[in-house]
Formats: sequence, structure tokens, C-alpha cells
Amino acid sequence: MPGRGDFLEKYLETFDYWQGRGWAVTALDWRGQALSGRLGNDPVTGHVDDFGLWADDLAAFWSGWTKTVPAPHVLCAHSMGGHLALRAVAEGRIVPDALVLSAPMLGFNNVAPGLRLKLALGLAGLMCRIGDPRRPAWKWSEKPGQPPEDRAKLLTHDERRYADELWWREARPELSMGPASWGWLRAALISMRGLDRADVLRGVTVPTFVVATNADRLVEYKAIARAARWLPNAELLEFGPEARHEILRESDGVRERTLAAIDEFLDRVAPARD
Repeated sequence: MPGRGDFLEKYLETFDYWQGRGWAVTALDWRGQALSGRLGNDPVTGHVDDFGLWADDLAAFWSGWTKTVPAPHVLCAHSMGGHLALRAVAEGRIVPDALVLSAPMLGFNNVAPGLRLKLALGLAGLMCRIGDPRRPAWKWSEKPGQPPEDRAKLLTHDERRYADELWWREARPELSMGPASWGWLRAALISMRGLDRADVLRGVTVPTFVVATNADRLVEYKAIARAARWLPNAELLEFGPEARHEILRESDGVRERTLAAIDEFLDRVAPARD
């Protein structure tokens, strides 16, 4: 399950790797992203009123998918997808045999826990009340319709893999997504507040592998590390400045180390069954 503004084509290289390892791989985009249209009032702004909508979608998909695909059933998710996957598991909506989270969106890099989170939520709520919640919460780019020029510096060191994403955006312009809406931001903060709790995460017994970088400029590493401590069966692989947000689309050294660690984890906790 991909992140905010993502589309599954970005991960074809990783899907091919896992298929080569013997896994049957299924991927889908979130409602309101990629080729699934938009939930807002323009072609590019990402919007949702409540993250619960996406948790419902994931639970509905999982129920049908697990009935048709042989076990073991492993859920892999990135960024916003990682947040939603963990939320669905914590709420008992889905019970995978293993969970793999890449840079899960459990906090924003520039919004700390406690008072500042409350202030951010208050601001987002105010902006939703005084204007259309579907309007963009930040400016996208100086060039309309084009990603910001420094966007790659947030995502990956690998120029080739970043160029692959741009190729898909050019080949299928309808895949592109710009900034999130104020409504999305409010919904994200509410969902984060509900998940950033020891009493919630300590009840998640699913074996969980988390990979993250303390140099992430999009999601908060401290929130990820805190969640990994609270999850009773979690393992954390931490990177530093050698990795940016999209770890599975990073330079070969980081990506290969990550995939090898995931392989070893899954061989232990969710081995293929005869």
C-alpha cells in the first residue's frame, strides 16, 4: 500500500523483486489517488474527510483478498500507507501474518508530540472552518502542474529512480497529485493522535518490521521509533543521512540492505507454507 500522492507503478521494481522471491504480489492505490480520481474539488489536491474511510477500504479489500490468496498474508506499506496499515491492525480490522512498514507516517517531521500537535490540529481545524476544507494546505510548485524542483531531495538520493517516477507522471498525467488539503491535514493529525498511544500499540501482536531514516524530512523519526518500542513484536532498521523518505526507492546500497533485512524477517515470521 503506497503513500500519500503515490501510485503503485512507482514500486514495480520492488514488486518484481518480491515476485522473484516467490511471493504473489497484489497492490492497489488508495481511493482518491492515482487513477482513482480525487475526493476534492480540483484535479491534483489530495483530500479526505476522515482517514477512517481508507481504513474501511483496506479492511474490505483484505477480507476478500485473504480468501482467494494462499497464506502467509503479509501487508507491506509505505508512509501514509504505513500509518493506515498499522491503524487497521491496531483496530483489529485486519490480522496479517506479518507487517512491513516503510517510513510510516506516524508524525510529521515539523510537528512534535504534545502541545505542538494540539496547536497544529487547532490550526487545521480553524482553516477548515473558515474556508473550504478541500483547498490546498500549501503551495505546490512555482511551475503549475509540475512537482517542486527540490522534491527529489526529500525522497531519494537515486536520480534514476526519481526519474522513473517523473516518467510515469508524464506518461500518465492523471497519476499526478499535488499538495494535500486542509481537510486531509486535519484528518491526518486526528488519526495520528489516536495511534500515537502506548495502550493502543502494545496490543498489536502481529510481527512487524519497520524501516526508517532519522534524516527523514517528511515524517517524524522519533514517532516511528516510539511506536517500534511500544509494539511488542517489532524490529526497527534505522538509517541515517544515507537514506531519504522513500527507502525502497533509494540508492542500491540502502535498498538492497533493506530488502535483505525484510527477506530475513519474513523467512522467520511468515515462511511459505506447503
